[in-house]
Amino acid sequence: MVSAKVIFATITGNNEDVADIITEALENLGATVEMEEISQSDASDLNNFDIGIVVPYTYDEGSLPDEGLDFYEDLQELDLTGKLFGVAGSGDTFYAEYFATAVDDFGTAFEEAGATKGSANLKINLEPEEEDIANLEIFAKELFDKANTGED
Repeated sequence: MVSAKVIFATITGNNEDVADIITEALENLGATVEMEEISQSDASDLNNFDIGIVVPYTYDEGSLPDEGLDFYEDLQELDLTGKLFGVAGSGDTFYAEYFATAVDDFGTAFEEAGATKGSANLKINLEPEEEDIANLEIFAKELFDKANTGED
């Protein structure tokens, strides 16, 4: 059975909604999913799951969430070879070039840890709308299918 860990950081609640949508989509596909707020999560726990998913927010002009800095630093030092990852997150297009840059930063950290990208990074403007929900369900299915078949 496919297992996944969904880790989120949120100020407004939008990213918790994103994490809930991903979690529900994976569970509907048959995965076992654990969801946790980033400040309560230990990056090394990702070794216990087939899929690691981070749902970060971007603060101000491209800053990572303060409560996720330790997790981010620890993530870069892990060996996640053979694990799949996905990163999705809400941002605000008001910040233009800084829109949801934490999504890309966490994607890079997973790659540095040797994990394999299971779905393209997904950025959502503010709260998830109907089209975003559909895209999040596709995101979850791509991750699940790759984990279920063992494909890269």
